[in-house]
Amino acid sequence: MSVILLGGSPSSHSSSSRLLQHIGDKLVVHGWRTAHLEVRELPGAALLGMDATDPDLARALALVANADALVVATPIYKAAYTGMLKLFLDLLPQDGLRGKAVLPLATGGSQSHMLALDYALRPVLASMAARTILPSIYATSDQIAWDSEHGTRLAPSIAERVAQGVDQLSAELQARSRFARAAAA
Repeated sequence: MSVILLGGSPSSHSSSSRLLQHIGDKLVVHGWRTAHLEVRELPGAALLGMDATDPDLARALALVANADALVVATPIYKAAYTGMLKLFLDLLPQDGLRGKAVLPLATGGSQSHMLALDYALRPVLASMAARTILPSIYATSDQIAWDSEHGTRLAPSIAERVAQGVDQLSAELQARSRFARAAAA
């Protein structure tokens, strides 16, 4: 089972990038294979031109197509997820998330943008036929601390939500794995 960690932040040092990495580390501890896909690292001209034949974009789209689950992370700007994430999601086929479990994450400057996940990102993910969209995790920048000695440290309330999200995603992947083994037998 593979999990794509899809980052929609323009910055590698953003709160959403750190939260995504933190969750990826927790998934690895649970025994899941993860791969990072940062939209900011894809070729901008090809992304803006929606050129799915570009080799880098084609590889990114294939990663998503072959994944069992996605963790999608984005900062919230002006009550919406990033435009670069939207560009990438628009490149996927209409049913590009069929059969996949998705864990949406977002960060923002205040709790005021918490519902952006449910009103902006979740409907797009649902329209792409995701099998399961797990409860969203939203954190403010104040709830995600970084220092070179300890790495990412989460406020207790967010750490609890992250643990629940990782457990839920792991349960989804385990169920899918059992089903795949039973179907192959």
